Amino acid sequence: MHYLGVDVGSVSTNIVLLNHKLDVIEKIYLRTKGSPIKAVQEGFKILKDKHDDIHIGACGTTGSGRRVAETLIGADAVKNEITSHAVAALEIDKDVRTIIEIGGQDSKIIILRNGVVSDFAMNTVCAAGTGSFLDRQAERLDIQIEEFGDYALKSNTSVRIAGRCAVFAESDMIHKQQLGYNKSDIIRGLCDALVRNYLNNVGKGKEIIPKLFFQGGVAANIGIKSAFERALGFQVCIPEHYNVMGAIGVAIIAKEVVENRGKTNFKGLGLAQSNFTSNSFECDGCANRCEVAKISENDKDIGCFGDRCGKWSNQIAI
Repeated sequence: MHYLGVDVGSVSTNIVLLNHKLDVIEKIYLRTKGSPIKAVQEGFKILKDKHDDIHIGACGTTGSGRRVAETLIGADAVKNEITSHAVAALEIDKDVRTIIEIGGQDSKIIILRNGVVSDFAMNTVCAAGTGSFLDRQAERLDIQIEEFGDYALKSNTSVRIAGRCAVFAESDMIHKQQLGYNKSDIIRGLCDALVRNYLNNVGKGKEIIPKLFFQGGVAANIGIKSAFERALGFQVCIPEHYNVMGAIGVAIIAKEVVENRGKTNFKGLGLAQSNFTSNSFECDGCANRCEVAKISENDKDIGCFGDRCGKWSNQIAI
């Protein structure tokens, strides 16, 4: 028996396949590129080509596009990112007390006490410190993003960068370049600034204690990890599958749901060949005039989203 987790985010779509021991036997990272349906189908095609002979007993979805993904694949569990990341971390280590998660467009902090989420916060307003921001700065500095952290570790001096806002951080970094500071010092300063921004905003008022897991795509950046360790004064741990923890967590949740319910809703990997279309319309049923999105599979309507009253979303059995 195997279990599938799908995390559809604004930047990336992550898919993981777990075996009966909950070990990751496949993980797929794809750019969402504004088309979550295509990203999920592409991921399922890869899975079908490599694992068509296995039985998937449960499937879960998470991320900002989790509802759309649920409709496409027939998910057994649909959970927010906070719960999914917490479940995955606790499956690895019951002693985790804090989770820092930084992805492509947003960042989160999750406080765990006695094996449950006791507090959390998210920052979706400013992109400073997220993966897309770091990609942009690496391009501006003419280096590969994979080299970003190594440059930071070469520096012994942290150039002061204003990190409270993505726009200010970028302009301040450009100013430091024009003054002649070397790349390593600028990058270390940028890492320190982004960590300060995270702790002063997302982590404000939170009791951040070890054991701490650093999750999300930005955890690959050793410069940011080192900056967190300098700021916090203790070790930051990065789990093996740091970039797909949300997908792992929701796969585990789906397994438990199916075990309790006795059956799965999963439609199978064959949907990679289905023809999905989406369109939107404005409902004139009341003064709200909701803009409703409708998804069809092979010319059959399978889901509607965006209506406040449920008039459209409730009439299609998923």
